[in-house]
Order: sequence, then C-alpha cells, then structure tokens
Amino acid sequence: MFKIWPKWGKFARLGPMNIQEKIQKITKRFGRITDWEGKYKEIITLGKALPELKEELKLDKFKVKGCQSQVWLIPEFKEGKIFFVADSDSVLVKGIIGLLVEVYSGESPSDILATKPEFLTTIGLMENLTMNRSNGLASMIKQIQMYAIAFKSLA
Repeated sequence: MFKIWPKWGKFARLGPMNIQEKIQKITKRFGRITDWEGKYKEIITLGKALPELKEELKLDKFKVKGCQSQVWLIPEFKEGKIFFVADSDSVLVKGIIGLLVEVYSGESPSDILATKPEFLTTIGLMENLTMNRSNGLASMIKQIQMYAIAFKSLA
C-alpha cells in the first residue's frame, strides 16, 4: 500500500506497548489534568505534534465522512497489523484523531475491534465535546473499525 509511516514525536514514544498499555498511558496523562481547559490544551498539543500529511495524500477516499472538519485517515496493513496516519484542518480535531491513532495504530484488526474507545470517556473527552464534534469522533472511530474489518480477512 503506502510507505508513509513517519516517526512521530510523542506518538512514537509509545513504542512496543500493547493496546491496553497505550490506553493506560493516555488515561494517566489526562488523569493528571483536572479541568477541561487543561485537557483541551493537551489535545491541541497532541494535534500540533501530529505531522501534516503531504497534499498528494489528502485524497477524498481517505476523508472521514461525517466530520465537521476535514479529517484524513490512511491505513497501511503490514505484518498483520494496521498502521494509521491522519491529519485534519482543525488542530483540535487533529489532536482527537491523534489520540485514536496513538491507541489503534500498530494493532491487529482483531485487537482494534475488541477494544472499544471507552478511554475517551475516562479521560473526560466525550462529556466536553459539542454534538458536531461528538458525531465527528464517532465517524472517526467507525472508520478505524471499518478498516479493521476490511483487513481482518488478510490477517
């Protein structure tokens, strides 16, 4: 498929953790922040750390439908795992998709499908998003799951 998997600052630090360890690390990171404004700033920081996709990769076939902002999510399937790169034209949404990429990228289709995004509620994200942002987040999660379903037959 694509050879686009970059080494991403904060995102690469999670290294060879399993999906539950990545969720625990995120939960711990956001658990230290007690107010929504601080969590919002942390999500924006994550968005700024996510590298921008090259323009030639921002294709309609990679756009996540149902998002108020433009969001691109590109999968690469290799060695039984799905690796994602993503981008958005909104720094907040870029941070949100970055959280999802941080957790689900590098995982098997089965692990992705078995791991519900409950950590988003645990870190306080779900209760603080507008309805439009919540709908967009649901679309991002659905797209990740659809890629996992599609690649599961190849694993």
